Amino acid sequence: MRTHVQRTAAGGFDALRKLRSIRRSVPTSVYQTLTVLLIVSRLDYGNATLVGIPANLSRHIQSVINAVACSVAGIRRSDHITNTLASFHWLRVPERVQFKLPTLIYKSLHSIAPQYLVDDLRYVNDIPGRRRLRSASSFQLEIPRTRLVTVGDRTFSAAGSRPWNSLPRDVTESQTLNVFNRKLKHFLFSLSFPGQ
Repeated sequence: MRTHVQRTAAGGFDALRKLRSIRRSVPTSVYQTLTVLLIVSRLDYGNATLVGIPANLSRHIQSVINAVACSVAGIRRSDHITNTLASFHWLRVPERVQFKLPTLIYKSLHSIAPQYLVDDLRYVNDIPGRRRLRSASSFQLEIPRTRLVTVGDRTFSAAGSRPWNSLPRDVTESQTLNVFNRKLKHFLFSLSFPGQ
């Protein structure tokens, strides 16, 4: 995992270096669009596999996002970045991973995802003997028991069910994927940047 994160971060910094050469030639909105399309989207691709990574590895990816935000906003790297990230409505890396997993869960529960993901999930009220529990009426997902924290807790059914069960009910009961994504991003944004 360390090699993957280091290569992803190095690729992000390399793309940013190349984009900086056109920074003064294009409007800020165009430059921001290019950085999001060419760098941030590359960082987001497959980031569900980053669930449970150590904080030091997460900081590598976050440093790329911070550098992109500094470049777009035209501020120095030594300046405080939190307000800039909040003004762009960009989530931090842990929240980006948390955004990806519940989105995959939502797609799976509504049969928009591949069948192997759909088959991996079960509601608590579908388990015999647990239908009378209070959690059975809340449409929470079963979190399977795992033996290894390093591998087992990072499986789709375990890693995805935990953030899903912690979401507010108005988010999980969204009628469409677009509404779900909007509510989920708003919820994660309030966790990432409280008071913004």
